[in-house]
This record gives sequence, C-alpha cells and structure tokens, in this order.
Amino acid sequence: MSEKVEFKKLREFGDIINDTVRFFKENFKPLLKVFVYFCGIFIVTGMIAAIFQQIGMQRDIRNMDVLSTYGRVASLFSITYFFVVLIGILGYTALNVSMLSFIALYIEKGNVAPTVEEVWSYFKYYFLRVFGSNFLLGLLLVVSFALCLIPGIYMFPAISLMTPIMIFENASLGYSFSQSFKLLKEQWWVTAATIFILWVITSATTSMASLPAIILTMVSTLTHGPKGLSDTVIIISTVIQYLCQVFMIIPIIGISLCYFNLSERKNSTGLMDRIQKMGQQENLIPDQEEY
Repeated sequence: MSEKVEFKKLREFGDIINDTVRFFKENFKPLLKVFVYFCGIFIVTGMIAAIFQQIGMQRDIRNMDVLSTYGRVASLFSITYFFVVLIGILGYTALNVSMLSFIALYIEKGNVAPTVEEVWSYFKYYFLRVFGSNFLLGLLLVVSFALCLIPGIYMFPAISLMTPIMIFENASLGYSFSQSFKLLKEQWWVTAATIFILWVITSATTSMASLPAIILTMVSTLTHGPKGLSDTVIIISTVIQYLCQVFMIIPIIGISLCYFNLSERKNSTGLMDRIQKMGQQENLIPDQEEY
C-alpha cells in the first residue's frame, strides 16, 4: 500500500504535479461525494439555466435579420445570461470552499478523508466570507489584466493563493493578500509555472471528456448550416460541459500543495509537526528499567 500524500512538506515542480494527480486518484470517491453534496445544486441549476439561455440565444441568432440593434444586444445579455453568471460564481465558490475544507480536514485528521458532515462545518463558516472576497479579487484580476495584461499575469499566482490562505490559516482577506506576496517572494516563477501546468492538465482532461459534445457540435453546425445548432445538441453539450466541472478539483489540489510548499520553505511548519509527533511517540515507549 502506497504512502498517503503529505501536504506539509517541501516539493519540487514535478512533485507537486505528481502528488496532485495522486491525491485526486486516491481520494476520488470521497472528493466526488463532497463535490455532489456541496456543488450539485449549483451544477444542476446552472445547467438548466444555461440550456434555456443558449436555446433562446440560438433562436434570436436565427432571427437576427429582423431584430433591431437593441433587440440584438438584449438577446445576448438577457436576464437568463446574468443568472447563469451568478450561479457560476456561486458554484465556483462552493467548489473552492468544499475542496479546501476537505483538504484542511484531511490534514487535521492525519491524512484521512473527512466525512460530508465534517466538511459542512467548515463550509458554512467560510462560504460567505470567500464569496465576498472572490468578488473583490475577481474585480482586481479583471482590472489588472485590463492594464496592459502584464499586471494581471503578475497578480494571478498571488490571487490563486489567497483563498487557500483564508481557509488553511483562518485569515482575513487583508492578511491573505499580504501573506500571498510574502510566500511568493523568490518563488514566483516556479509557482506561476506550476499553476499554469495545472490548468493545462485540467483543460486537456476536460477537452477529452467533452470530445463527444465537440463532435456533435461540429456535425450539427455542418448539417444545419445557417439554422445553427439543434436544441438536442445544445442540451447534450451543456450537460457534458457542466459535468466536466468535476475536473476543476485538480487545480484546487495543486494550488493547495503550492501553498504548503511555499509555507514550508518560509516557516517549516510541517517539519516542526513531524518532530513533535516523533517526540510524542518516544514518550509512549515504556522505560525498560521498570521491568
């Protein structure tokens, strides 16, 4: 039986990638259970809303010639569209909070997967805090990318680490903001490259799982021509797209490993924990002189 993934330890670039995949595979069932419990309602609601929004938009595109300029804009940015965006933000927040809570409890329990009830105790405490913080961080990231792109690239690794810091250290947004830059000092390039590779792996995995939907979309486009996609293809592709959100767990695990790697380099908390445990184990050994 292979040794379980230890989060609080130093890792090189390749070790983070390998341990991310290993943790995902070893804990897939408990992770999936937490994902369904805490993200399922947002997945289903977003899926239904997106289907109606895309079918409606497809019909408006077919009638684009008879619509006014205002009608064309309204068809693209309808109430359903903004509802889909809101559900997407809530779902992404739920995914982050539930998976990071899972990891925090996994570490606390000595590398044992937590139950849904245990994750819920963390989830209800952090959800609203993380939701408000993510809204502000999202605006900051959009503004940073708007400023000639380079500030956005520089900010992305730091913003990626802020939510893990908030949950793993029970910290405020202000502390998480400053702490992320302290941790990234002299480690920005390695961390940015690791996060980039994690997202590439996630995109590739999602694309492979979405391949049937991609093929259906291409066939429907070639078959129907100006009429656009059929409603059936829209429904199938949207369902597959939302189900593939389960692969978003991968970068969350990887970014968590990045955080603990950086924290270990700065504070050596994992090393101190292991030394303390060794001391406790030695104290449990009976003195032979008593016999």
